[in-house]
Parts: sequence; structure tokens; C-alpha cells
Amino acid sequence: MTAVIRTDALTKKYRRLTALDQVNVEVQEGAVYALVGRNGAGKTTGIKVLMNLIAATSGRAEVLGIDTKQIRGKSYTQIGYVSENQDIPEWMKVGALLEYLRDFYPTWDRALEDSLIKQFELPRDRKIKALSRGMKMKLALASTLAFHPKLIVLDEPFGGLDPLVRDQLIEGLLERAEESTLFISSHDLAEIESFASHVGYLEEGKLRFSEDMTALAARFREVEITFDAERPLPSPLPASWRQAQASGTIVRFVESQFDSEKTPVEIQRVFGETKEVSFRPMGLRAIFLSMAKKKEEPQGAA
Repeated sequence: MTAVIRTDALTKKYRRLTALDQVNVEVQEGAVYALVGRNGAGKTTGIKVLMNLIAATSGRAEVLGIDTKQIRGKSYTQIGYVSENQDIPEWMKVGALLEYLRDFYPTWDRALEDSLIKQFELPRDRKIKALSRGMKMKLALASTLAFHPKLIVLDEPFGGLDPLVRDQLIEGLLERAEESTLFISSHDLAEIESFASHVGYLEEGKLRFSEDMTALAARFREVEITFDAERPLPSPLPASWRQAQASGTIVRFVESQFDSEKTPVEIQRVFGETKEVSFRPMGLRAIFLSMAKKKEEPQGAA
């Protein structure tokens, strides 16, 4: 498969602050890739480097096979970029803005524009400054989708939006997913989990993991072990066990490398006889919280 986004040891420093620290990531063509992390983790900085809005301190990044340092002019006719703080000329009317943008994009699709206007319920004759934040985001997305970009980059597109608007934006995106690669930064984990195919977790500028959502969900489990009598936690525990806690006759932990055959054997090796063992799948939010509490790991470890 073709890598639409590729970074190699990408680093961005602001004096003493390292916003991106040796980040290596690949986003394959056709993926819906979610870059998640807390506010301040480096997500927006990474996107600005990819879009050539700021320069990296070191390392390399490519978008659509082009070194990001060379992205300018015509390169943007293949890239749709929408940020949380989108700068839109608010004195213009909705229809006038779309008419103005058409000439910049050779692949602009008038029929698709009309369809998006109807789908997002955008009033062509209303000034942009009179629109709600949700409507402004719909307009930004419509003006991005209308020219059939090969890559759509969205920086925190769902922040502060009501659920109905979020659903409309996601629906519009997924309808275009077959023809575009989507790269979305967000801390709105519930929304991302519903449609992302791949996820990367950025923490303090370091990429802690980057993988297929299905594989990620398969390897994380909440484990609960019940004993006949109170049992203290032995030490050391396997490195893949996280947040281990003992409470009376129950021990709980998160297994980050779950294997249906190997994990039960490992539990028996560590604890010996048990009364009952249960394994529960975890959602992205629970996995994210587990990762957030595991600070001192090398890049790529999980």
C-alpha cells in the first residue's frame, strides 16, 4: 500500500519545550487515522508541520509523496485542511465564499457542492459572521470536500459541537472516505472510536503507539482475578500488566498484550491457584486512560 503521510524522527522544539520528539508514523492510503492525546500533547504542532505552516527542527515528513517543506500552491489542491480555529472571512456570505473558492481548485465539483449545502443545511445567502460555530465548521468541511481532495486533514474538528452537528460532520466525512485518506486529531475519543480505522497516541510529543484499531482492541483487556483468600500483589509483575491493584480477595489489572492462550498461563505462573479469572474488552477511552497513566515508556512501546 502507498503511504500518504510518512514521518521519520520528526522533531519540533520551542527553546526548552519539545513539542514533537522523534515521531515516526505512516498513514496508508484509504485509512481513517486518528491522532489522539491530551491537549498540549503535540497534535496541532504535528499537523502544522505536515501542512508546512511551521518548520520542523529536525527529521523529515512527507505528504502525498512530497517533502512537506515543498508543500505550497498547487499542492493544496489535493489536500483538504480544516482546523478547530478555522480562519474564514466572516464578512462574506456562504454562497460568495464557495464561489470564490471554486477557481482555486480544478477538481471542484459543483454538483457535490450543492449536495453538501443541502446535507449540511447551509444558507447560501447568510453572512458567515451570523453562523453558529457548528455551522461554520460545516461550511469549512463542505468547502474542503467539494474538490475531492486525496487527503483530508482535520485538527480537533468536533470540539465544543453538539452531538447532532458532530454526527452530521462524521456522516459527511464517511461518505467521502472511499476516495480520500482521513487524518484527524482529536481528544474526543467516543467519536473517534466509532469510525477510525487506525489510531496513534501522542503523549508529551512522543508517539506511544500507532496501529490498527482492531489490533489495538484485541490486545487490551481488563483482568479480574478472584482468590479464596486475601492475596497481596507479588513483585515484580509482568511488564505488560498495568494499574495492578489488590483489594481483599480480588486482583485487577490491565493486560496490554493479551493472548487468549499465553495470558492465562502467565497468570497461573505468577499467582498459582485462582478461584476465577475474567477478561473484559476495553473501549478506546479506557485504553487511552491506561496509556496516560503509563508515563515512562520508550517510543513505540505499549
